[in-house]
Order: sequence, then structure tokens, then C-alpha cells
Amino acid sequence: MIQYRAFLAMQWLAQRLPRRWAYALAVVAARIAFVSARRARGALMENLRIALPELGERELRRIARQNFRNHSKAYADLMRLPVARIEDLRPLLKVEGVEYLDQALARRRGVLVVSAHMGSWEVAAAIWSATVAPVSLFAEELEPQELYEWYRRTRARLGISVLPLTRAGLKQVLQALEQGEMVVTAVDRDILGTGIVVDFFGRQARIPDGPAAIALRRGTPLLPVTVYRLPDDTFQAVGYPPIFAEPTGHRVEDVRRITCQLVRRLEEMIREHPDQWHMPHRIWNQAAVAAGSARAASDGSD
Repeated sequence: MIQYRAFLAMQWLAQRLPRRWAYALAVVAARIAFVSARRARGALMENLRIALPELGERELRRIARQNFRNHSKAYADLMRLPVARIEDLRPLLKVEGVEYLDQALARRRGVLVVSAHMGSWEVAAAIWSATVAPVSLFAEELEPQELYEWYRRTRARLGISVLPLTRAGLKQVLQALEQGEMVVTAVDRDILGTGIVVDFFGRQARIPDGPAAIALRRGTPLLPVTVYRLPDDTFQAVGYPPIFAEPTGHRVEDVRRITCQLVRRLEEMIREHPDQWHMPHRIWNQAAVAAGSARAASDGSD
């Protein structure tokens, strides 16, 4: 409850400040967090070392510091959502690869937008929801519950549905896709622990296989998209060619093949903008990977 009240106090202030001053406050918070949040900083640095093995410690630390700064600004964007208007947000977003979104929408099977935990999706999701198709975000539930409910209500105001990353939420995802909506999810971390083990930046990691399974079962296009912050605090959205999953009759191999295609695209996004990939959690957990490998072997023997 104390955490939620502190958030509300910061949010009250952020939405009343001019945007540039809200960002200035976010930068101060990022500096404090970079020093005090040792566990998060350490996990982020470890992930960056694996993703960018060619860089030295000084450069990795600079990227990590900028990473905290960008993530803190993304929180400022979130805190300002209660007073945001689509007409004010629209000029902040530049889009590349609209033709790929059109190709995906043309299938009339909904669109599963796949990305990594990077950038700020508030602007893109709000604009797309108002101008292209309804948008839902399929993401982990925040704690405490009061914070998650604030998050859900605030985004709903801009036409963005928030679906919990649970089995019940998955049913809602399928319903949204059935209705032709766009669902956005990140697949660079297996939060539920039900994914498959694949190669991620040259090491074995568990990655969610739900998007691949949905694409194969329903024919829903998978659209890799990244949204990142530019130096002037506007945003760039980049769409990549959609993945149209074609089943071969070998489900396990098909799911792995499609998931690996997505992971290759994630690696490209992260390498291009490592200062925006805020992943302060360990991905390459050996015990988890071993369990996933055993399950994959069991699936393959069925």
C-alpha cells in the first residue's frame, strides 16, 4: 500500500507538470535508482553483456545508465496518461513499415504484435486504437493490485485494453483476435514458465511459445514491432514483415521454428537499441532452462 501511495503522489505531480519537467523529474529518479537498485542494475548489466559481448564494461555501464533513464521516462509517460489526448500524442509518433501492418490486417484474423520489453508503448497503442483497430496489451500483472487496476483503468480511457498474463487472460486474447483486434505482447522473458528452450543471443533461454501456437492454430499473423524513444523525446515505431505461420503437420517442430523466427527479430531490435531494452531480470537461468529442455525432449518423444 505504501508503494501504491508513493506512486499516486508521483503520478499526481507528473501529470500536472509540463512534459519536459516531468521528464526532468524522471531523470533524477533514474539516477537514484541506478545507484540504489543494485539487484536490478546487476541483472540488466548481465543481460547486456550477453546481448553485446563485443562491448567493454565502461560502454555497457553507460548503456545501462541510459537504459534506466529511458525506462524512467516511460514511467513518466504512463503517469501522464490520465491527461493525455490522442490529438496531442499523434505528432509524437513516427511510423515505419505501415505496409506490414496492412498486410497483417488484410488476413482478417486479428494481429498479434510481438515485441520485447523496450521503449514506451503508450503513444503507439493509443493512436492505433483510435485510428486502426482496437488494441489490447497482454502483459504481466503489476503489484500491488491497486497499481494494476490504476494501470488498467487509465489505459482503458484511451481505448487500450489490458489483459492479464494468465490462462484466463489468454482466453481474452483469443476472443480479441477473433474480433479482429490487435494484441501486443512481449516475448523476451518467459514469465509463466511454460515456454520452450531456444537459442537467444547464443545461449539457451526459455521463451514463450504462445504466439507461435496461436499463429499455427488460428492463422493469426505475427507482426514484430519495436517502439523506441528518439533523442528529442518523440517516438519511432518500426514494423517488420509479418510472419504467416504455415503448419507442416509437425506441431512441436513448427512451434519451435516460428518461435526462433521471432527471437531472431527480437535480437535485431535489442542490438539496435540496447539502451531501450529494460530487462532487469535474469533470463538465462540454468535451472529453468534445464527444466524446459527436459519438457521439450518429452514433447518430442510423443
